[in-house]
Amino acid sequence: MPGGMTAVGERATWVSGLVLSISAFTDWYAGSGAVGPTIGVIGWHTGTLGKLVFFIGLAVIALVALREAGIELPPTVPESLVVIALGSLSTIFVLIRLISIPDEFLPASGRGIGIWISLLASLAVIGAGLLTASEEL
Repeated sequence: MPGGMTAVGERATWVSGLVLSISAFTDWYAGSGAVGPTIGVIGWHTGTLGKLVFFIGLAVIALVALREAGIELPPTVPESLVVIALGSLSTIFVLIRLISIPDEFLPASGRGIGIWISLLASLAVIGAGLLTASEEL
């Protein structure tokens, strides 16, 4: 659409990608030992999956930025399909970390608010991709 980022799906893709990338720096695990302060572990420090969630969020933002700059994907690869695939991949990564807490973070055995934000943002990326696909038709 002319005028830049007027499509709802494109705006939703940008916002959900931004929230997904920021959520990697929120607390995914929280807890305390028998004695001592409450600790929190951010997603970035949970290993490769936390870092991949951040970079997937950046990739979603980059897709929107490239489209705004006039660079589009080939017609055989719709942007909405790529966004849905990235959202699905990040959802799988977040679900793995939601179900399986790494042993090195044992005092922080509870889930923090950040992992739930990451899960919702991943699902929002999928929804934004579906919304973009419906606008392309």
